[in-house]
Amino acid sequence: MKITLYGIRNCDSVRKARNWLEENGVAFQFHDFRRDGLEESRVRQWNNQLGWEKLLNRRSATWRQLAGEETADIDTEKAITLMLQHPALIKRPLLDWGGHYQVGFNAEEWRKLPETR
Repeated sequence: MKITLYGIRNCDSVRKARNWLEENGVAFQFHDFRRDGLEESRVRQWNNQLGWEKLLNRRSATWRQLAGEETADIDTEKAITLMLQHPALIKRPLLDWGGHYQVGFNAEEWRKLPETR
């Protein structure tokens, strides 16, 4: 099973998630939004499974720096466009566990995933 952890290298939550995966012997690939880029098709796939409301971090510093008209009347297309323009708006970490997605690091939830039992 292919496991990919998405995020930003210097994010504390991403570091905790990476450490947890390594400590639990889970082989994974790390994809840094900033270094490795972000494909629209991938963001749309995440949106289809999770919804933009769960993906978009409206408490982030990046969100607060956006102009009011950029964040007004947010809908799916606007949210996807913003996340592609500003990948730091995506809640982190995002774990792709063989096509099953988890947003945020939660060790208790991750222990329930296959290959960690």
